Amino acid sequence: MRKIVIIGSGMMGSALAFPARENGNEVHLVGTHLDWDIIDTCRKTNRHPKFVRDFPAGVQYHHIEELDAVIPGADFIICGVSSFGVEWFRDEILPRLQENVPVISVTKGLWNLPDGTLLTYPDIWQQKLDELGKHIPLNAIGGPCTSYELVAHDQTEVSFCGRDMDILRMLKSAMATGYYHISLSTDVVGVESAVALKNGYALGIALTIGLNQKEFGLDSELHFNSQAAVFGQSVREMQKLLDLQGAGDLNNLVVGAGDLYVTVYGGRTRLIGILLGRGLDIDQAKAELQGVTLESLVVAGRVAEAVRAKAARGLANLADYPLLLHIDEILTEKKPVDIPWEKFTFEQ
Repeated sequence: MRKIVIIGSGMMGSALAFPARENGNEVHLVGTHLDWDIIDTCRKTNRHPKFVRDFPAGVQYHHIEELDAVIPGADFIICGVSSFGVEWFRDEILPRLQENVPVISVTKGLWNLPDGTLLTYPDIWQQKLDELGKHIPLNAIGGPCTSYELVAHDQTEVSFCGRDMDILRMLKSAMATGYYHISLSTDVVGVESAVALKNGYALGIALTIGLNQKEFGLDSELHFNSQAAVFGQSVREMQKLLDLQGAGDLNNLVVGAGDLYVTVYGGRTRLIGILLGRGLDIDQAKAELQGVTLESLVVAGRVAEAVRAKAARGLANLADYPLLLHIDEILTEKKPVDIPWEKFTFEQ
């Protein structure tokens, strides 16, 4: 039995309490400073307010003020914050964690630098650890997994990535179940880039759903030809972006494509893409989804900005990314949706 501390009681961090506890581990779910009501609800009902299933018996719930009392003796920490909490986790949590205790994160995203470099979130956190002179092994989770389906015990396959394979094997032994299957990779940049890139492209695929609803009516049947065409272009552009990251391994592309598939069929990114496809501009669509965090918008903008910076340096060809650049135009310039279908065609 291991002691596992999950920091962040959002849906994915909380969902991981299920395999963690069902493996017989001691599990502590700690809310962030924004999660006070969630933790209170968990304490009263033994259920997350967004889930329809109780937590396994024995999960313990804590407010962030209790963190320092909870982390001693932890075998590893799970970071369950969203991409909007990356800097908070870096500045407020990493300095409080114990030396040599691994962290594994569910947070997906990329951070762009002016020269077009795209950093993973573990890269960002490692810079902070280097400043502190502190050693904490950083790891991450990627792959197609929605929180509510993990809670439902749907068969799920993900990748744990990190620099130390022995640590990854320890993490797998603590978390793997008959429904939660884990591959291991030391290619952190590859896995993390693949699962971040899918966010913007899932929005692009969802545009086609909105376009068809606009033309044929909200209750019209789904049209899959257009979705499939944009899915194929998304995978093609993701492969080129992974090549730019030096991470173009087929396994990384498969992880990203799987995550792309599951994101298209559920969640916030699908909703924003549909609204944009129906003809709303980005401000109107965000107003429609008031209170919903939209990480896909951040990722799409950062990646498009990075590609343009690399192209200016002769390191990328903008013609390779017609879908990404159109998504960015929709988000940043409020251009109407006009998917550049012919730019997706090729001669071989």
